[in-house]
Amino acid sequence: MLTEKQFADLRHKMVKDQLIARGIDDTRLLDALRLIPRHRFVPPEFRRHAYQDAPLPIGQNQTISQPFIVALMTQMLELRGDERVLEIGTGCGYQTAVLCEMADYVYSLERFPLLADIAGRNLQKLGYDNLDIHIGDGSQGLPDMSPFDAIIVTAAAPSIPGPLASQMSENGGRLVVPVGTAKSQYLYIVRRFDGRHQVERTIPVRFVPLMGRYGFKEKPKRGGSPPASV
Repeated sequence: MLTEKQFADLRHKMVKDQLIARGIDDTRLLDALRLIPRHRFVPPEFRRHAYQDAPLPIGQNQTISQPFIVALMTQMLELRGDERVLEIGTGCGYQTAVLCEMADYVYSLERFPLLADIAGRNLQKLGYDNLDIHIGDGSQGLPDMSPFDAIIVTAAAPSIPGPLASQMSENGGRLVVPVGTAKSQYLYIVRRFDGRHQVERTIPVRFVPLMGRYGFKEKPKRGGSPPASV
């Protein structure tokens, strides 16, 4: 097992070689990514790979995105530090930690109770308390907590989920979401001004599907009832 000093060296190298070299220039974001121990958020058997330029499995057929994608999507949110942010797909909690460093308060919504529990413990161990983790259908967001200054979706939807678009702040709200088929998507940025949405398509990406009422539908298991979205 690597030492904390070795992990820190790998983290600084990640920021330099994978992020700054590829156009990530938000200084607050770069400082956060130098600080947050990404290896603490992945299963022990993958920790030596935590700072490589690749996604990693975290259980429940879910992944932690590669560092560049985490940084890029966060930079697209244009966070200043005073925002209320909604994260769809808590996963292991790494992206949540980045948002907690960058924004005032984070509401995170996870479909799998086991992952929500793991993420909560990961974040608590590192002292983050400016967040709430909820369990539910991410495609429907958290209407009772809206509006949000920024929304980030870490799973791919077949189209921009209407409930998420409606939960953006009226003036200046931002939404970053992968949209496409289950195998091929583009990253979209949606901005809301005076109640109107401006949509921009950016780079091709590959995410796990967002399951739910306004996402992809579960396939019924043979001989049983369709699984419920949680």
